[in-house]
Amino acid sequence: MDDLRDLYEEVILDHNRNPRNFNRKAENGNCEAHGFNPLCGDEFTIHMAVEEGVINDVSFTGVGCAISTASASLMTAAVKGKTVAEAEALFASVHELLTDEKGEDVTDKVGKLKVLAGVKEYPMRVKCATLAWHTMHAAMENKESTICTE
Repeated sequence: MDDLRDLYEEVILDHNRNPRNFNRKAENGNCEAHGFNPLCGDEFTIHMAVEEGVINDVSFTGVGCAISTASASLMTAAVKGKTVAEAEALFASVHELLTDEKGEDVTDKVGKLKVLAGVKEYPMRVKCATLAWHTMHAAMENKESTICTE
């Protein structure tokens, strides 16, 4: 368990310090959504280029804590090149991993993203970790209203 915790901390720090797909708009972007966590001030816009059901590019802009920034970075890396259906399934699995609402073990469905499971040890931070995911989900549906985690 200590190894997983160490990995969690290492990955969160790496993706916070060097976020992937950050501070740019997706090339040929055609889907976008804005998300806000009023509890801590995390605020991101997810930019996506979706063609024929495939996410060709995805990026994010905004500001957030280490956990929300790392989660957004991990999310963009994970869904780039996937179909919208695959990204939706990954969204559902990551949400289940972080919230454990159904009590299912989804670690086999999330691959490397299982490092996010460490967030569950800090219940107040789950909304930080899910903000980018909810915002990506809204971007795929082209929702114009701001996505809020409260």
